[in-house]
Amino acid sequence: MDKNTITGFVLIALVVIGFSWYSQPSREELEAMAQRDSIAAVERQKQEAAAKAQTAKTEIKKAIADSSALFFMQQAGEGQRIVLQNEKVKIGLNSKGAVVEDAEIIGYKSRRRDGDVVILGKEDANMKLTLPLKEENICLSDLCFDITEQTDNNVTFTVEQEGKQLQVRYTLRPDAYMLDMEITTKGLEGMTMPGQSALLLDWKATILQQEKGADFENRYSSLTYKRQDKGVKHLAETSNETKTPEEPLEWIAFKNQFFSAVLIAEKPMTKATLTTTQPGDGYEGWLKEYEATAEIAFDASKPTHLQMYLGPNDFHILKEHSEMTAYGSKADLDELVYLGWWIFRFINRWSILYIFDWLKALGLPMGIVLLLLTVIVKIAVYPTQKKSYLSSAKMRVLKPKLDELNKQYPNPDQAMQKQQAMMQLYSQYGVSPMGGCLPMLIQAPIWLALFNFIPNAIDLRGESFLWADDLSAYDDLIRWNADLPLIGNHLSIFCVLFSATNLINTWISMRQQQNQFTGEQAQQMKMMQWMMYLMPLMFFFIFNGYSSGLSYYYFVSGLLSIITMWYLRWSTDDKKLLAGLEAYHALHKNDPKKTSGLQARLEALQKMQEQQKGKR
Repeated sequence: MDKNTITGFVLIALVVIGFSWYSQPSREELEAMAQRDSIAAVERQKQEAAAKAQTAKTEIKKAIADSSALFFMQQAGEGQRIVLQNEKVKIGLNSKGAVVEDAEIIGYKSRRRDGDVVILGKEDANMKLTLPLKEENICLSDLCFDITEQTDNNVTFTVEQEGKQLQVRYTLRPDAYMLDMEITTKGLEGMTMPGQSALLLDWKATILQQEKGADFENRYSSLTYKRQDKGVKHLAETSNETKTPEEPLEWIAFKNQFFSAVLIAEKPMTKATLTTTQPGDGYEGWLKEYEATAEIAFDASKPTHLQMYLGPNDFHILKEHSEMTAYGSKADLDELVYLGWWIFRFINRWSILYIFDWLKALGLPMGIVLLLLTVIVKIAVYPTQKKSYLSSAKMRVLKPKLDELNKQYPNPDQAMQKQQAMMQLYSQYGVSPMGGCLPMLIQAPIWLALFNFIPNAIDLRGESFLWADDLSAYDDLIRWNADLPLIGNHLSIFCVLFSATNLINTWISMRQQQNQFTGEQAQQMKMMQWMMYLMPLMFFFIFNGYSSGLSYYYFVSGLLSIITMWYLRWSTDDKKLLAGLEAYHALHKNDPKKTSGLQARLEALQKMQEQQKGKR
């Protein structure tokens, strides 16, 4: 390469470098260029987003056309709260899912919070209804419904898209605790799963503590259900349990001691699974968790009817609301008021309840109502108590003659002969050893019937009497901070009084029985009496956390028993009673011996023993 060529390349490089330097933009021009580039980038992003949205809309329309994403456009958005209210209940609903969020029972004050009782809480309960279709499951809780009609007592929620419609209508009956629910569809015929035309129910709720004594309240709170054309049953109150009833269910109740939320289906629910779960340690303010899953009969061409009872466990109110259901009186909602096994329920239903209602109608304080109820019951059972006492008194006046028999048969191997002679003596004097027991057995069902009636009587809730501020819960005039074993953090005065009267009655009963028995039987009774004296102590630890109304009833009943026994002892002349027995003996002493069934068995056993001795 010669000198001229090299010089040319250098000059060209200098020109290029110089032009580049001269033509480069200023700082202001660079900033303007960067701004233009960013705007262009944003525009490109908007165009890409619009293209994606258009693609999504196209896919949604295509999905709707083949029923694989029905009501997809209604799955976004926030719900609107709607309140239905009458003089009885206030119910909150939400257009998101068209479900009941909460229910407040008007006129029943909560013992745990300010205001009225909340039977279902927004944060504590959840009900999901799912409709299975051929291509998808429509979960109502995922849809944001439009409110197409609304008054104070009813509201209609609707979702509609391309000729397909789902509508849920709620109607709160005036002056009642009953909420009617109607689900209708349009354009879904033929889209349901073959052989699976059913709404899937999944209902969960945390049962809040409403009363003062959580342990006592928990004993009377249970997940309860009514089987089709059969009776009412419930899950365990104090332990975890899961059941899958074989029969269809007419209704399912999330029951508290005094209030219930009941779901009622016009056509019985099938394939139900019911679960109750007790809380672990450290949980306060709630009793347990309920969960119910089931299938509800559904026909896309017809309305599906459901109902919810949201109210108190009042026998008469529940009886009235049973008539509002498709099952009429056979709905048996009144059995949410547990009155005991069939015999106890019969006594409570057809006697105690009528007496209680009559006394309540007089406008008396509930403490006086319980007092008068106890007096009436004691008057009703007085003939049996008198008969029991007279039987014991006859045994007492015959004790000298029984002592003579003991002297005649002093040897232990003569026990059979002695027993036979005693039975013959009783027969000759017209005395039955069982005469004092049978009348007491007649009184026992009444005693146990009231054990079931009083804790379930909602009329006692919040009613004060003497030092008890609530007859449906324990009285705790004496209380302390720490929980002590077996007794807790309080001392129930009514429970102490009940235990004291029970102890006195036990002492009276033991004295009577000691006068009836002789020899070895008397020694055995001395051993038994110590066990009997432990019963009042056991009752104290058991009933200290029970309702003060129940302890008050048992205290009054025990006090009246003491007074009755004192009166019978005072009015009974032992000499006249013995003279009457002697007259009976003189009248029948020449009659053939009438052998009782027990005496006949004793004689047969004695002959068998004598035959065995002869063979030896």
